[in-house]
Amino acid sequence: MDYRRFNNTIVARIDKGEEILEKVKEIALKENIKLANLNALGATNDFTVGVLNVENKQYVSNNFHGNYEIVSLTGTINTKDGEFYTHLHMSAGNDKGEVFGGHLNRAVVSVTCEMVINIIDGTVDRYFDEETGLNLFRF
Repeated sequence: MDYRRFNNTIVARIDKGEEILEKVKEIALKENIKLANLNALGATNDFTVGVLNVENKQYVSNNFHGNYEIVSLTGTINTKDGEFYTHLHMSAGNDKGEVFGGHLNRAVVSVTCEMVINIIDGTVDRYFDEETGLNLFRF
């Protein structure tokens, strides 16, 4: 991984074999990011995404292996109980044009991942909401 910071914007390259969530955390901690949004694209050959089952408040995870283009990776960096927290969603397409996605649990880069992180001045923490079973923004 390598990245450059330009004022409140970070442009990052995540390299082959690196796990995306680990690198987002590494950048956020090193740069002391408390609130940001991010967008990325690239390629992966091993990723896990989930979808929330609203009735039982549990995530159903799906694992994918093969050649996939990351067509969208978007989300937020913020805090929960004052500590690093991220909430990312990813969609990736295969060689047939089929796209799979959901809440990102993990993704290993197969070629490269190009990411832009826009840092927002401020802090928004999260709390666990019993009704939804999710960690929601606390303003």
